Amino acid sequence: MAKTALITGATGLLGRQVVTAYERAGWDVKCTGLSRAKPPTILKVDLCAEAEVAKTLDDVRPSVVVHCAANRFPDKCDRDPVATRALNIAASASLAKLCAAQSIFLIYISTDYVFPGTEGDAPYEVTSTPNPPNLYGETKLEGEKAVLSELEKAGRPGWAVVLRVPVLYGEAEKPEESAVNVLMNSVWKAQEHDAAVAMDHWALRYPTNTEDVARVCQDISTKYLAAEDKTSLPTILQFSSEDRFTKYELCELFADIMGLPLDGMKANTEGNDPNASVKRPYDCHLSSTALKDLGINVATMDLKGWWRREARAYRK
Repeated sequence: MAKTALITGATGLLGRQVVTAYERAGWDVKCTGLSRAKPPTILKVDLCAEAEVAKTLDDVRPSVVVHCAANRFPDKCDRDPVATRALNIAASASLAKLCAAQSIFLIYISTDYVFPGTEGDAPYEVTSTPNPPNLYGETKLEGEKAVLSELEKAGRPGWAVVLRVPVLYGEAEKPEESAVNVLMNSVWKAQEHDAAVAMDHWALRYPTNTEDVARVCQDISTKYLAAEDKTSLPTILQFSSEDRFTKYELCELFADIMGLPLDGMKANTEGNDPNASVKRPYDCHLSSTALKDLGINVATMDLKGWWRREARAYRK
């Protein structure tokens, strides 16, 4: 009989690929969403309503929950801190408590923004000290702590794992779903007459494909569910591509793939605007060593090759 996985945020950029990865591996997959839910395929569940979540877990009875749902755009988090804390922290804690009560393994998707990204600090190991630079990172770090604390309180240590990932790209319903995909729009914007698009050429990013993250989630589930003593396994893991780009360099790559000039775009090397409400880190590169030590494949797709296929730009 196939094991069952429940994916929260299944309508999102990462969630959709997580669903696909588990289905390909033979799991019975159930999905939840909210604003984009389409019952019965995608169950409409308000993760901030504990009774709704409890009923869903009772009905689905999953072996694993992959918690992809989050308020994940730093600017939006700052505009609505109450809702951000409710979903990223309180709802995650509640979900962890309910999973612990039913011996359901939980994967909590977190972010590289739990680290300060100070020049010279990276790469960050799972044992490195977090110090988030903005509200988004703060709430995801508090979510990490809340999830692991609930498992400890329930006497179920080892039944939840935090998986930190960097900026993601992949198959998107619209470019705005990804801080990488949306840069293709900027390249097209730079083609307009008298365009003067300013693009960050300071902060370093490590774009990672959603299909790779989804595969890793499935591998973690299989590894941990098979372990007799889960307390011997790490509770925090990290996964990242080694491809390093500034946003401007990504735009250069896209322009090259599309055969477009980039004269209408200017590189901005000034770093954080002192008047900006949201501070971005310089370099939050995550080390995947702990994941690799578990024997889990940490290989990633070739970013340029993936985008060549996506843009149908096969020849150069």
